[in-house]
Amino acid sequence: MKKRRQAKILEIIANNDVETQEELQEYLQSYGFEVTQATISRDIKELRLVKDLSSKGRYVYSTGKKRKNNVNYRAGGIFNESIISIDYALNTIVIKCFAGMANAACAAIDSMDSDEILGTIAGDDTIFMLCRTEENAANFTAKLRDMLNA
Repeated sequence: MKKRRQAKILEIIANNDVETQEELQEYLQSYGFEVTQATISRDIKELRLVKDLSSKGRYVYSTGKKRKNNVNYRAGGIFNESIISIDYALNTIVIKCFAGMANAACAAIDSMDSDEILGTIAGDDTIFMLCRTEENAANFTAKLRDMLNA
């Protein structure tokens, strides 16, 4: 349950400007997660969430990844705990995840802002990534595998 809740938190902050723990609690409750403020506080600490200035000039929860250029940087370990396998064929990467974890892992990948990736699609347990070239797919697959083995 904790992994799913934390994955949902990452998804929520990736798609919404969340300023307070109370807002985050409301979002989680709307998805069926009954949580206390203390639980949210622990999750924020474990996920290493920070507050960044949004485009609207307000401070919102973030993984901080948009400021990081290092592809090996990961906040919290959700990415590492979500992925079962990574492989590629031609210019497409396929990532198998534990059930319900693909969206959070995909949000982490999207935040890497790689020029090698044209786009991503996440289902419940699978992510498809379209790369510019087969070489990009091979290189990015290697980077992701290195991150998982770090």
